[in-house]
Amino acid sequence: MDTASSGTLESSLRDQFLIAMPSLNDGLFSHAVAYMCEHDAEGALGLVINQPTELTLRDLLQHVELEPADDLPELPVFRGGPVQPEHGFVLHSSEQQWRATQPLTDQVSLTTSRDILEAINAGNGPARVLITLGHAGWGPGQLESELGENAWLTAPSDTGILFETPPAERWSRAAELIGIDVNLISSASGHA
Repeated sequence: MDTASSGTLESSLRDQFLIAMPSLNDGLFSHAVAYMCEHDAEGALGLVINQPTELTLRDLLQHVELEPADDLPELPVFRGGPVQPEHGFVLHSSEQQWRATQPLTDQVSLTTSRDILEAINAGNGPARVLITLGHAGWGPGQLESELGENAWLTAPSDTGILFETPPAERWSRAAELIGIDVNLISSASGHA
């Protein structure tokens, strides 16, 4: 998906946070924050960044038949979304690239190749890392429809929230970027 060539969207949500409204309370996206990697006329792809699984980086390395290093950092693996849950995605700082690295901004890249896991395991990986299994995907016009139904808020991304804020705080901290306290928004609508 190439946002530069689509020309049909007024504005791309690439490199933005998508923040679930309290009314979006299905199990998959309840209180979710997604970092948007792609958004164009063909659809959108985001990675949920605040739903850690019980898996760790060590578990993931063993699953892909890499022997975890003794000094491997204890990193959680996040549930990135319901699409391709067996496929790994690594959001990371952009100081290096690997075989399947797509720079998203000057500060954030996305890599889907095994060589980044090998580099992290060897202590030669990127300075900042967030690993997900699966992604969230929207077909043409689907995300725009959900935005029109007020299912999501959008906010500029923030690498501090993306890589450093504890996962349980990312939903409210992302909303604070646009001056909203999501804890004050009711999940039910009504009339006064």
